[in-house]
Amino acid sequence: MDSSIQIRLPVEGMTCASCVARVEKALQAVPGVGSAAVNLATETATVTLAAGARPQSLVEAVRKAGYEARLISAAPLPGADRSWWPIAVSTALTVPLMLPMLAEPFGFDGSLPGWGQLLLATPVQFVLGARFYRAGWKALLAHTGNMDLLVALGTSAAYGLSAYMVIRHWGHGMAHFYFEASAAVITLVLLGKWLEGRAKRQTTEAIRALQALRPDRARVRRDGAEVELPLEALAVGDAIVVHPAERIAADGVVLEGSTHVDESLITGESLPVAKGPGERVTGGSVNGEGLIVVHATAVGTQSVLARIIELVESAQAKKAPIQRLVDKVSAVFVPVVLVLALLTLLGWGLFTGQWEQAVLNAVAVLVIACPCALGLATPAAVMAGTGVAAKHGVLIKDAEALEIAHGVRVVAFDKTGTLTVGKPTLVALEAADGDRASALALAAAVQSGSEHPLAKAVLAAAGREAVAVPAAEGLKVSAGRGVEANVGGRRLAIGSSRWMRELGVDTTSLEAKRERTEKQGQTVSWLAELSGSPRVLALLGIGDELKPEATEAIAELARQGIETVMLTGDSRAVAESIAARVGIRQVRAQILPGDKASVMQELCAAHGVVAMVGDGINDAPALAAADIGFAMGSGTDAAMHAAGVTLMRGDPRLVAAAIDISRRTYAKIRQNLFWAFIYNVIGIPLAAFGLLSPVVAGAAMALSSVSVVTNALLLKRWKPGN
Repeated sequence: MDSSIQIRLPVEGMTCASCVARVEKALQAVPGVGSAAVNLATETATVTLAAGARPQSLVEAVRKAGYEARLISAAPLPGADRSWWPIAVSTALTVPLMLPMLAEPFGFDGSLPGWGQLLLATPVQFVLGARFYRAGWKALLAHTGNMDLLVALGTSAAYGLSAYMVIRHWGHGMAHFYFEASAAVITLVLLGKWLEGRAKRQTTEAIRALQALRPDRARVRRDGAEVELPLEALAVGDAIVVHPAERIAADGVVLEGSTHVDESLITGESLPVAKGPGERVTGGSVNGEGLIVVHATAVGTQSVLARIIELVESAQAKKAPIQRLVDKVSAVFVPVVLVLALLTLLGWGLFTGQWEQAVLNAVAVLVIACPCALGLATPAAVMAGTGVAAKHGVLIKDAEALEIAHGVRVVAFDKTGTLTVGKPTLVALEAADGDRASALALAAAVQSGSEHPLAKAVLAAAGREAVAVPAAEGLKVSAGRGVEANVGGRRLAIGSSRWMRELGVDTTSLEAKRERTEKQGQTVSWLAELSGSPRVLALLGIGDELKPEATEAIAELARQGIETVMLTGDSRAVAESIAARVGIRQVRAQILPGDKASVMQELCAAHGVVAMVGDGINDAPALAAADIGFAMGSGTDAAMHAAGVTLMRGDPRLVAAAIDISRRTYAKIRQNLFWAFIYNVIGIPLAAFGLLSPVVAGAAMALSSVSVVTNALLLKRWKPGN
């Protein structure tokens, strides 16, 4: 059994993809660490740690690498400086340096003396730009490089050259200074990081919106009195009183009252849902017009809302497989840039003798080459995509599932509970001897110990018709086939046509009825007596209403160029009848639960990326065997655990929606990586050949990070069906 634990560490001080690589390397070197993944956009590290290992050692490793971290339970770190005042002060000091340069083409010469420019540039360089020196120094101590080191080196070179010129030409007229370049670069980078921080916080809006659904307090009936308690004090079994317009504090079942509940932020369902006694409600949803009392069945971390938040956080924290390419590039990026800057300096200086220009061109190379955009390209898109998907009721388990889903070519649907409502009813019963009531009583007796949906349909029919159900003994279930039991000294069995053939039961007398029943899309079960010579007693026709959205869901998948397949244990006639009604062309019928996984493996081998949609325990192996599984949130926990995507509503149209947001997110990742690379592929040669000033390089570098995050934020406008 796996005894490892997963720990999430907030990490402060990371600025680029090189920082991410360094923190990951430091964490992976800690004894007991199985894996470590660092996300620049969320500024967190997710670490798998062996049981018994010391969690505090992770914090120590991060600090040794030059960053700050904490365990979730520890006191919070001082937040990164998000205020605007450093940018305002830096701008105020930089503008007087920039204005003469901008006015010069129009014949105005308002240049400040060298000592005046030195006074303005020095606080920008060493006070407002101190963060770059601190982070760059830590990178050097760790024998690596990052964005801060590039900025610190580049601006220091421009500032140092200018300071040297001030001293050299003191009292000997005006020389050309480059203080405006160093100050403008620092100002632009500070502005870019501030804008980037604002944009990054928008990508986490989905998490904050989900967390805001938790009310702080709840009214509870205890010892005959109504008391108000903090949410942490709630316990399973409490009777929670929920007034109109209040949020329901925990998952539970309505004990008293009736109302309508708005579950839109949890399931994506836009219309309020009617709730009455005996019906389930979800914590975080909003009570409508009526006062209700809810029996709490799940609180705290066991609630649906807590599990949703955990899933979304997990998806946003993990890396997409495509990120591995970025990691490999960023590992060598800064050293390569430093070499290119040195070559630029030496090339211009030695071949042209213009050492001032050589320094400026080397500075431009250092400044334009920012790995920030590379580090943000993938996680920003993943966060925006998974966040907006969660808002509309699609929970994506991790970034890998998000990336795989975009390539789905075939979707296999389980029938019951996925395309159908999942609440079968007994539509027809044909007794071999004509005694319908007696046959129904015997069928109900055999099914009395079963939890199968078809069993519930038979028992419900017996209850409606007030049939006396005799006692059953020796219950035995054959998975995927049926049930047998002793009733009144007779050994009876109820199950599929396939099982009847295996048991040697002759069903010829009711075959005509079977054909008619199956053509109507009803599932056929047989009641047979096994005592003595096996014989058929009755045919039962059980119908399950199609979901009204099923046909539209299949049509939408077809518009996306995706083939659909139905997997069912039903007979081929029933399966083909239902498939024809919803528009599915391929049918795999009479599949036993244990065989679904092998069928999925066949489909994957034949069609490439294949998805499976299911909701029951028997679907879990097939969901795991598929390239990606889609579990209906209305189904079982086992199915949801095995799936890569959970659909919070039992609406099959969400399958197409999930694939659509995956495709759009993956497209954003590719666009972001393209822009992140293209800035450097074009910018570095331009800077090296003297065609890009440090000021323009600084603006382009700041713009690259902001544009990548802003492009990812466009996903927030996505809606299913758009």
